[in-house]
Amino acid sequence: MPLSRRDFTARTVLAGAGVALTGTVGALATAPGALAADDSTRHDEHGHAREPGYGPLLPDPAGILALPAGFTYRVLTHSGVTTLESGESTPSQHDGTAAFEGARGVTLLVNNHEMDGPRADWPYPVPLTEGLVYDPAASGGCTVVEVRRGGEVAEWVGVAGTSTNCAGGATPWGTWLTCEESEDLAGVNGMTKDHGYVFEVDPHDRRANRDPQPVKAFGRFQHEAVVIDPRRGHAYLTEDASRPNGLLFRWTPPEEFRHGRGKLRTLDADAGGFAAAKCFDSGGRFVDDLSRATTIGTVYGVDWVEVPDRDARTVPIRKQFADGAVTRGRKLEGMWWADGGAYFVSSYARLESPGAAHDGQVWFYDPKRRTIRLTVLIGVNADPSQGGALDGPDNITVSPDGGLVIAEDGSGLQHLFGATESGRTYPLARNELNIGTAEKPKYSEFAGVCFSPDGRTLYTNIMKPGILLAVTGPWRRDC
Repeated sequence: MPLSRRDFTARTVLAGAGVALTGTVGALATAPGALAADDSTRHDEHGHAREPGYGPLLPDPAGILALPAGFTYRVLTHSGVTTLESGESTPSQHDGTAAFEGARGVTLLVNNHEMDGPRADWPYPVPLTEGLVYDPAASGGCTVVEVRRGGEVAEWVGVAGTSTNCAGGATPWGTWLTCEESEDLAGVNGMTKDHGYVFEVDPHDRRANRDPQPVKAFGRFQHEAVVIDPRRGHAYLTEDASRPNGLLFRWTPPEEFRHGRGKLRTLDADAGGFAAAKCFDSGGRFVDDLSRATTIGTVYGVDWVEVPDRDARTVPIRKQFADGAVTRGRKLEGMWWADGGAYFVSSYARLESPGAAHDGQVWFYDPKRRTIRLTVLIGVNADPSQGGALDGPDNITVSPDGGLVIAEDGSGLQHLFGATESGRTYPLARNELNIGTAEKPKYSEFAGVCFSPDGRTLYTNIMKPGILLAVTGPWRRDC
C-alpha cells in the first residue's frame, strides 16, 4: 500500500530528529537512536577537549597499513603467498567479508573474491573444489577462513565457479550471502551458466555448500550487497550499475516461508515479491535519483514497485522501468543491518546523475516508517592525494562501540574511517601498499570491513592483490 502524504509527514518528523552536522568530510551522522546523546565534544582525563578517534595514523615500516598508536595488525591471508588446506594459493581480489562465531573460540570469516571473466585472466582464481562449483568457467567465489584461538589460520573454498563476487551480507541464521556483480549469460565472456545471482555459503557446515544453487528469487542483476530484516524476513539488495543508475530492491518472502540454513535454495525462481524503491519528498513529489538530496537529515518516503521480470534475460531490471517509475542511485554499494534498519551506500555521483555531485552518501532505511534518511554526505574531494581527504565510501559496518566504520574506494589514498555517535569523523587506517610506481603511486581500495563476534578485532581487506587483515587495539566507546 502506498504511503499517504499525511503518513509520510508524521513519520519524517520522527525520523528527522537529532541530526548531526559535523565532520571533516562534510557531515556524517550515525544511528537515529544514537543521535540524541550529546557527545559532540569529548574530554580526556584532565577535562581537556580532544578530537574524535584514536590520534594520527603512524607510517608502517612494512608498508602495508598505517594505524594509530597502540593498534597492530596481522596478515591472515595473502593472495599468492598463503595457501588453502588443499595446498593451492589463496585466491586474488579480496572483497566483501563477514565474521561468525565458531565452536571452541574459533572465528569463521567468509571472504569474497571479486574476479570476472575466464579463469585464465587471473593468476589465482578460486580453485574448482569438487562438489562446490557452479560454473567451471568462472573465476570468482568465496573462501572460508578459520582463525583459531591460538592464532592458527586455515582456509578452504566455500563456493567456486561464480563471477565477480563483490559484497553480500550475513544472515540472522549465521550464513553468508555472496553477490555476483555481473549480468553475464551463458555464452558471454566464456561463461557456461547464467550469472548475476546470490548464493548462500554456510561457514559452519562444508557439506551444506555442495552443489551450489543460485537464489533466483532475489533477481538477476549486478548485485552488490544484501541484508535480511530479522523480524520481517525481507531481503534488501543494492545494485552497482549505470546507464541507467542502479536500484534499491526489496524481496518479500512468501507468507508460508520460514528462513533458516539452506532454505533459500529451496525457493522457486519467482517466489515472493520482488520490488524496486520509489521515493518521494514531504510534498509528495517524486524523487528520480538519490543525488537530489543535498542536506544531511533529508528524509524520503518509500514505496515499492514490483519488478516485471526479475530474471532479466532480455532486458536488465533497471531498464524495465519507465521514467518516473523508480528512484535510482549511482554505485549503490555496501549495506549493513543495525538499529532496526538497513544502512546503504551510494559511493559518488557525477555527470551520470541528475542531481548534485558528491563523493559519497550513506542512507538509513527504516522499514517501520518506510522512509530513508540521509546520514552521510561527503562533498567532492578536491585533492584525493592528501591524507585528510576522503571519498568513495563502499563497504560499511556498524561498530560494537557505536558509530560507523566505512571502507574507502575512491581516488588517491585509501582509508578506513569512522564516525562517533554525534557524527564527528576520524581516520582509522590508511593503505600504504603502493601497487603503482614511485612516480605514480596507486593504492587499492579497502573492502570487507567487519568486526569479530566479540567486538575486539576489526577485519578488513586490501582488494589488490588480496590481503585479509586483523586489526586490534585499544577500542573504546567514547572515541
